[in-house]
Amino acid sequence: MTLRPDSTLSLVSPDISADTLGTQSPLKLGILASRNGSNFEAVAQAIKDGQLNAQIQVLIYNNPDAYAAVRAANWGVPAVLLNHRDYKSREELDGQIVQTLRQYDVEWVVMAGWMRLVTSVFIDAFPDKIINIHPSLLPSFKGGRAVEEALASGVKITGCTVHLVCLEMDSGPILMQAAVPVLPDDTPETLHARIQVQEHRILPQAIAILATAIF
Repeated sequence: MTLRPDSTLSLVSPDISADTLGTQSPLKLGILASRNGSNFEAVAQAIKDGQLNAQIQVLIYNNPDAYAAVRAANWGVPAVLLNHRDYKSREELDGQIVQTLRQYDVEWVVMAGWMRLVTSVFIDAFPDKIINIHPSLLPSFKGGRAVEEALASGVKITGCTVHLVCLEMDSGPILMQAAVPVLPDDTPETLHARIQVQEHRILPQAIAILATAIF
């Protein structure tokens, strides 16, 4: 008899009590998203529920069809479209992103499904204050097909990672990770859905960890 793994099982590290994640004043967040925006909504909900002392100053999105913009409107958050196709270089786009974030008085930047590589123009403007959420246990499976590559490799455990952003893609110091089992009948869609549950869980915690330097 083969025991089926519990599909809800996960391991989060570090396991930080919510009581240790308080900050003196609300964090001023800018969120970047390219697609659905479910991680944006997870952060907004954590703020509403009192689990994260922050306020979202602005959402920046680069895809005109991104549902993240609809989510932002529903939460009363300003949304600014910066379509990467309108810029001659990554540096030019990043310069406009920085200008927009400063316009909205952003102190901390969250890349929540931002599908663009960033440059030193962006990173140097917010040193050690940019974080990214990625659907794998980094340093394994970097890039935009992390879930598919995890399935193809035959690993039994994957997950998600929140990390500080540096110039190298999907690198930088790790703030928090959650492990998720890979089930025998998983598809990219079913596995990604379970990973996203953990993304929504750890991203607000990781934001607070970064702000209070508990790592």
